Amino acid sequence: MSAGRTIRLFLVDGTPTGLKTAEIMNWTGHVLTGPRSKLSELIQRPECRRPGIYFLVGPNPENTLRPLVYIGETDDVAARLKQHNRPADKGGKDFWEHVCLVTSKDQYLTKAHVKHLESLLIQNAIEVGRCDLDNNTNHEYAGLPESDQADMATFHDEVRTILPVLGFDFLRAAQTAAAGDKPTQPGPTFRLKLGKYGIEASAREIDGEFVVLKGSLARNKWTGPDHGYKALFNQLCADNVLVPDTDGLRRFAEDKVFASPSAGAAVVCGRTANGRNAWLEVGTGLTYGEWQDQQVKGAQPAPDEGTG
Repeated sequence: MSAGRTIRLFLVDGTPTGLKTAEIMNWTGHVLTGPRSKLSELIQRPECRRPGIYFLVGPNPENTLRPLVYIGETDDVAARLKQHNRPADKGGKDFWEHVCLVTSKDQYLTKAHVKHLESLLIQNAIEVGRCDLDNNTNHEYAGLPESDQADMATFHDEVRTILPVLGFDFLRAAQTAAAGDKPTQPGPTFRLKLGKYGIEASAREIDGEFVVLKGSLARNKWTGPDHGYKALFNQLCADNVLVPDTDGLRRFAEDKVFASPSAGAAVVCGRTANGRNAWLEVGTGLTYGEWQDQQVKGAQPAPDEGTG
């Protein structure tokens, strides 16, 4: 099991929808985030006078399944955010609804550091594929000494750790069952079969996420009524996660994380499906729901260390 981490979260104005700050124990980084509606308050914060990395996040009108994100760097965050807040026809950006700023508590980060971080984070976002980037290009920056590059790699890893806690998932790499991965909570393999169509798909629960495995088969197209999962199916086809296979089927070209077993089952079946019943544990024949219930029934609470 992975070691635990301590993250300190502070609600600046006492509300969960307002400005928030976050820090990880023994990390020099500091995160400030809030909605665009609080921008006038955010830019008055002292963090906005330091060099830093910032993320502008909002819905993507051309892709409802992934957010649109802009990743930038600056040594004057307040001035840069004022520019981005202008109307699009005056050089601003209309899409974003939230902003997230990453700076350093000890003011260690310099302009050179944040330019290097920006390059790392843009490349990371491209590789993970959980968002669409509004950035036009990714300028690789290699102007740091080797020791500073190592420090920024560590800083980058901490940014990836803390952002999902604040609701920003676009840098979090999906767990897979590929060789070399070491999930902290490996689960059994589940199968879904549609004998009529010659479809067989496999999945595992890895670190709390439901992952349909590479090589699994799926219907060639969505056959059910309009549903949110239809958009998911079509997007996976467009992203070449579901690629054409023999016999008029599609095949998963890579491991794919789904929000639930039902989402994975729907994509495999090309129609809505109850994933808790459709996926069967290999070896026992238990449905996913029965397997999960078995895990819960078998769990025992840890002893209360406060009692004698």
